[in-house]
Amino acid sequence: MAFVITAPCKDEKAGECVDVCPVDCIEEGKDQFYIDPDICIDCGACEAVCPVDAIYHEDDMLDEDIPYLQKAKEFFER
Repeated sequence: MAFVITAPCKDEKAGECVDVCPVDCIEEGKDQFYIDPDICIDCGACEAVCPVDAIYHEDDMLDEDIPYLQKAKEFFER
């Protein structure tokens, strides 16, 4: 997985990230958006436009953001 959508997106769902993703790897969940780890090409377009600074490269995530990585994996296992 390249990028992960974290806590600031929860219940926010601004959606600019969806519009700029060149591979349509961002899907809307019940409480936030999620990035599909199998489709993401690690371009960073979503990170640059996020108005709430919720998107991080997985290598730059803080420890408290790790649950959001797991939530994204579980979301796309459906």
